Amino acid sequence: MLTDRERDAQAAIARQVKSLRRGRGWSLDELASRSGVSKGMLVQIEGARTNPSIGTLCRVAESFGVSLGRLLEPESEPVVKIVGADEPAVLWHGPDGGTGRLLRGVNDPGFVEVWDWRMAPGEGHDSGDHAASTREIIHVREGELEVVVDGSPYTVNTGETIDFPADRPHRYRNPGAVEAVVTMVVVMPPGERDRRA
Repeated sequence: MLTDRERDAQAAIARQVKSLRRGRGWSLDELASRSGVSKGMLVQIEGARTNPSIGTLCRVAESFGVSLGRLLEPESEPVVKIVGADEPAVLWHGPDGGTGRLLRGVNDPGFVEVWDWRMAPGEGHDSGDHAASTREIIHVREGELEVVVDGSPYTVNTGETIDFPADRPHRYRNPGAVEAVVTMVVVMPPGERDRRA
């Protein structure tokens, strides 16, 4: 069952995807081709009838050349925005209670997202690849995190930070016995991404 916050996020995503697609004069077929997301899934997203995965949302956002945060924006953005502690919707739910929340995403002057991730022991997330020249910076606030980039594992302990190119397949896993709490910053290049290219 979705919370009110998650329903609000679904509605914002539906509105923004439809607006961005129509603003470019793209059909659903065109967006499906560019993003690699099925037309059926796009219909569900634009109808606010599904809770798409982070990977799906990233593909859609990249095809428009915007941050994932742009898809969650309300109709009008104030000049200065304070995001309340309970305001960001959970966009990833781990099987053992872990969560991934997009705290804020901006599109100007660059594309940057700030995330709060919490992973229970043993939980993990496969991220796939992002647009060329995307970077991720992850700071482990509590616990430990194993980050695998291009098949090579890196263990990041409490207080440590990892910085890596995220334009290649990567995944995260909590190998420890306590919850891993991390702050992630994703920095993306401007411009649309067409996965057909």
